[in-house]
Amino acid sequence: MEIIDDLKWRYATKRYSDEIVKDEILDIILDSIVLTPTSLGLQAYEVLVLDKSSSLRESLLTACSNQPQIKEASHLLFFNAWKSVSTENISEYMNRISLTRGTPLEKLEGFKSNIEKFTGGMSEQDVFSWSSMQTYIALGIAMTTAATLKVDTTPMEGFNRKAVDAIINKDNEKLSCSVILAVGYRDSENDFLSNLAKVRKLKNELISFG
Repeated sequence: MEIIDDLKWRYATKRYSDEIVKDEILDIILDSIVLTPTSLGLQAYEVLVLDKSSSLRESLLTACSNQPQIKEASHLLFFNAWKSVSTENISEYMNRISLTRGTPLEKLEGFKSNIEKFTGGMSEQDVFSWSSMQTYIALGIAMTTAATLKVDTTPMEGFNRKAVDAIINKDNEKLSCSVILAVGYRDSENDFLSNLAKVRKLKNELISFG
């Protein structure tokens, strides 16, 4: 199948060329993030996009262990997970459901109460762990979408969260970066991984049926 061929083609790109991802292509990847399923449908994260002209790139290098993708990739996507769920967040969500589906707000009271009970007993760390898991669903969908468009990506975790937050989330203490996605086009000549075969378990080693 074509999607399997696309997934065989993709790899965690280490070095990027100077080619810039066109806006219309990037928009498709971003749309796939918007359409990602999330727990309760709450979308408890935000995504910051930095293009190559961003002045923040240089200051992020040290915080991201000097990984070359931070400078070289066409775009960087920072998945910033919520650290708390406010009553305003929940009310905004209820209003969005009501407007989108034409459902009276009073009919959503039960759902609203369930969300409040679920999130109300969480610590800040609990909320961040829960919302971070949602960002990884979006990350996977974005990477898959990019692969179908023959756009390279790199999921990146090797960064100092506090240092990154001090740069990109300094005006919003509610958010903390959970993962970064570099987006662009591979520099095959300088990326030793670009032509190497994928190393994966056999399907029957990884998957079993009960």
